[in-house]
Amino acid sequence: MSTNRENNSLSAKFIYDLTSFTHLDYPDHLSCIVWFSGCNMRCDYCYNKDIVFAKEGKYSYNDILDFLKTRVNLLEAVVLSGGEASSYDLVPFCRKIKELGFKIKLDTNGTNFTHVKELLALNLLDYVALDYKAPEEKFTQITHSNKFDEFSKTLDFLIKNNISFEARTTIHRDLLDENDINKIIDDLKTRGYKNNYYIQEFLDTGTSIADLKEPKSKFNRSLLHKDIQIIFR
Repeated sequence: MSTNRENNSLSAKFIYDLTSFTHLDYPDHLSCIVWFSGCNMRCDYCYNKDIVFAKEGKYSYNDILDFLKTRVNLLEAVVLSGGEASSYDLVPFCRKIKELGFKIKLDTNGTNFTHVKELLALNLLDYVALDYKAPEEKFTQITHSNKFDEFSKTLDFLIKNNISFEARTTIHRDLLDENDINKIIDDLKTRGYKNNYYIQEFLDTGTSIADLKEPKSKFNRSLLHKDIQIIFR
């Protein structure tokens, strides 16, 4: 890697915020969360509106690395989230995180396939949480993007290369019904997905991108296919 790539990347302020401690976001690991500014999607139910629309961040990679140096032997891992962390050149940052001895989890919508593939090829990620936003026919309606093919490539790559990862979906009953989720379940099974599939129901924080309210009807979990293990969060 060129010195310029590293120096330019580490000093730029891409990071919107830092959550200094969590025991929920990386399975079985005490972690911090690094929230990256901006996203290439505009999901109606997203409650990180301020992060998604942010044009710049408050912190640089170097700022976060300075924090992490004070957490060696106290935290075990770093979660890269957002926004969409994979929109950025994460390689120099992840190398430095690894040098400090931390594990790295990436939260991603999977639409920057080449970036994710590079990070995995360099053994810089220990765990990936992949958002399966919607079945293909509703993907653009939900995300306001046309990136299902990129997402699909990332999903296939993670499955075929036996990466430690989870697929997860956020549901709002007015947007995604039981039939939609069953289509996702069927697709995951067809692709050979063997891990738990996590579903989280929409939480009305009053800050979603589409200003959504609670859904008009309740999601019926009993209608879901049982072909893969489903865990509700």
